[in-house]
Parts: sequence; C-alpha cells; structure tokens
Amino acid sequence: MSNSPVEDVDVKNTISNDEMVDDKHSTTTKDHGLPGVADLEQATFRGLRPPEIIARLTPEQRIELENRLRRKIDFRLLPMLVLMYILNYIDRNNIAAAKLAGLPEDLHLDPNASQFQTAVSILFVGYLLMQIPSNLFLNKIGKPAIYLPTCMMLWGVISAATAAVTNFGGLIAVRFFLGFVEAAYFVNTRKELGLRTAFLYSGALISGAFSGLMSAGITQNMDGARGLGAWQWLFIIEGVITIGISSVALFILPNFPRTTSWLSEEERALAIWRLEEDIGEDDWVDSEHQSLWHGAKLAFADVKTYILMLLLFGIVASGSVTNFFPAVVKTLGYSNVITLLLTCPPYVLTVIVSCINAWHADRTGERYWHIILPLVVAMAAFILAAATTSIAPRYVAMMLMVPGVYGAFVVALAWISNTLPRPPAKRAAALAFINAVSNASSIYASYMYEDRMAPRYVIAMSVNCGTIFLSMVSATVLRFMLVRLNKKLDRGIFVEGAINAIPGEATHHGFRFKV
Repeated sequence: MSNSPVEDVDVKNTISNDEMVDDKHSTTTKDHGLPGVADLEQATFRGLRPPEIIARLTPEQRIELENRLRRKIDFRLLPMLVLMYILNYIDRNNIAAAKLAGLPEDLHLDPNASQFQTAVSILFVGYLLMQIPSNLFLNKIGKPAIYLPTCMMLWGVISAATAAVTNFGGLIAVRFFLGFVEAAYFVNTRKELGLRTAFLYSGALISGAFSGLMSAGITQNMDGARGLGAWQWLFIIEGVITIGISSVALFILPNFPRTTSWLSEEERALAIWRLEEDIGEDDWVDSEHQSLWHGAKLAFADVKTYILMLLLFGIVASGSVTNFFPAVVKTLGYSNVITLLLTCPPYVLTVIVSCINAWHADRTGERYWHIILPLVVAMAAFILAAATTSIAPRYVAMMLMVPGVYGAFVVALAWISNTLPRPPAKRAAALAFINAVSNASSIYASYMYEDRMAPRYVIAMSVNCGTIFLSMVSATVLRFMLVRLNKKLDRGIFVEGAINAIPGEATHHGFRFKV
C-alpha cells in the first residue's frame, strides 16, 4: 500500500469537520434536549472554561453556529482533500500501469537485474527520509494550507518530468525525489476517526480504479501520439492535472482552527472549544508550544508507539501488493487494456468495504474486531491466490485481498490517534514514525513481484500472510494493554499520555482509550 501511509485532519494537520463539530456519535453531551449542543455546566465540572463568546450563546444560536461551521468545513475541506489523495496515489503508483504501457521496453530496463522493481522501491527511500521531518515541520509552522499545495505542485512537476527520462538512472532520480516530496501527504484525523479516515483514504482507494480506467484509455488511444509513448502521456497528463489542482488548493485549504483566516471569530472560538471539550486542550496554540524533538522523545518513550508500529507495518507490508496490482492481474492472461480495466472492480469494492467497516467501528466505538476480521479475509485471499492458477478463483482472491487489507487499514489508522491523542507534538512524531517504518516494507516488497515469480507469486503471498499474522498479534497485545489502562482511568489513576491533565483528572474529563 504504497502508502500508508492516522487526529486532526491535517493531511497532516489540516482541521477536520469532526474536530470542529461533533455529531450524534460524538462524546459531547446535549443540553436543553437539543442535539449537538454541549452542556456547559458539565464542561465546567470537568475543569473546562468556555470562552465568553461561546458561553453567551443560546442553545438555538449554538446549533445555528455549528451547522454553519459544519457546512463551511465540509465544502472547503473534504472534497479537496479527497481529490488531493486521489492524485497523490495516482502519481505515486502510475508506474505500475506504465509497465504495461511500454516503459520497461523504451527505457531498456534489465529484468534480470530487477531494475523496474528498484525504480518502484526507490520512491519509498525518499518518502521515508522525509516523513518525520516533514510532519514535525508542518506541526511546527501550523500552515498546512500553504505547505501541502506547494508540495503537491512540486510532485506534479516531478511526475510530469518522468516522461522525459531516457534511461534507468533518470528514472531512479525522478522516483526518489517524487517520494521525497510526497512525504508531506499522510492522513491524520481524530474525531470519528475511522469514518473520517475512510473518507480521506477513499481518495487513495478510488484512485486505483481511476488510474486503471485512465491508463486503459491512454494506452489504447495515445500510444505514439506526437512521437510519445503511452507511458509518457500517462505521466504528462496526470502530472499536469496535479499541478492545476494544487493551484486551486492554495485558496481552499484551511489551517488549524486558531490560524484559519476564513472562519469568523465566533466560528474559530467554537472550533477551538470543541477540541477542548473533546480531549481537554486546544490542538495548536503557537510554534513555541510545538517542540519538534520533545514530541519525538515522548513518542519514543511510549511502548504503545512500537506496538502500533508493528500493527501498521504488518498491514502496510501485506498491502504492498497494490504497488504491482496490474502485474498481478496480468497473470490472468488478458490483454494489457483488459488487464487495466480488471484492476478497477477490486478498488471500487475496497471503497465500499472500508467505509462500511469504518462507519460501524465509529458507531460501536470498537476497534479490535474491525481490524481482525478484514485481515482474516485478506489472509484467506492471499492463500487462495498462491494455491491455484485457475482464472476464476484467482480473480476472486484479487477482489478480496485489497478490501481485506484496506478495510483493516483505515480503522487501524484511527486506532493510532485514539491511543496516542496528546500532546500534539507527540502525536505528530508518533504518526510520522509509524508511517515511515510501515512504508519501509515497500522497499523489499518490490522484489517479491518479479515477472519470473508469476503467476502465483508464492513468496509474496506467503510473506503477506506472515505480516498479517504479525498485525493480528500486535492488535491483540494492544487491546489487552488498553483495557488495563482504561481500568486504571476508571479508578481515577493517572495514565501518562491519556490527557494533558494533572494526575486523577482523566476520569473527570471522560477520556478512555478505544478498544
């Protein structure tokens, strides 16, 4: 999953509608019998003090303000983020489609030297090197509305420039810097985490379907146009689209609630207050409160960080099959165009499964079984793919392996920030570290999908089963740990990292780890 890669929507820190406004499944209580209105008396009992601009609102005014804020965030944030994620994953993974469009032949890549696999894996070297610095830098400056579109524009230029490479060395250079710039894009949502993460990652998932359709059309109709190969047009068209969208994003994306200029004073106050109601503190105050290395030290000192790392590593490693999904589907024996079209249905099913699974996880507040059950399905799919060469069972396996992995993935991302909620600098460092390590699997995974290993890819499918088992064990250990910590919170015992409060206050603030 090229890709992990997790909660304020920031991609990495842009504000989320759910951070600003809760809905019926949030932890906010209701006052005066009106839904969505916080009980200020209870908030005061919990040690929170609403700003005067919020405290003086009547329940009806509060509802009107929240609805206006919700509509504004929905309109300005979510559609653009999903679109950005679609382009992020298309530009990152289009090399898999380019393989079927003639890239290896035109660049004279040596299959015996695994040069194509190296070109795929080198992207993640740049991605990993920049992941933690990029996340911490963004958390420090608090300006995702500028930082993210700028990174997007740069990777669009680099992606389009891939069409100009003429040899293996040029391809390696372009792919490395593409990963370096794309490191800025990593989902990070907090409230209603599973469903919000699923919505954002639906952009990544549906990009698999869009990429297949676009690649099929370009391969069929543009090969040789103006003297360029189909794979060159693939990079040019998708890169230019990315540059155009990034220019629009500069005027649409918000920053943190406190630094978002297009919110009114009342809306900013409400957004910040909702964060405080949820977890006991604002998410971003100023750069002086966002120490880069202090957050990293806190993250590395928490054993939960390493358990979550193993959980995500196993899921992302098994999901690396998406890096070579067109090649895997090609083993069914159809033409290149038909193969690209056949890659679409699994991704469409993945979007549906991921959203339903995440929605139910949020509705029930449960995380563990919403991760384990999809992983069981994915493991069965990998076993089936390695066990047979028959067309129908193999395509069934392909239809199930991606939904199984990603269905667990979006809930696992939410679980990370449920488990490491505060302080923001710690959360940012932990998320970047977990994402970086989990994506390291894509470096070695590329070499498990060489052409000589087709059609069953026994080694790859076996390793994927092993990494899924690792995730299951990690999820089980984490669940037992969190249950024990919740019991301590029930007894009023201070738990480090549960909430930024003095010992014993966690119970009054109502915080509990989700299991």
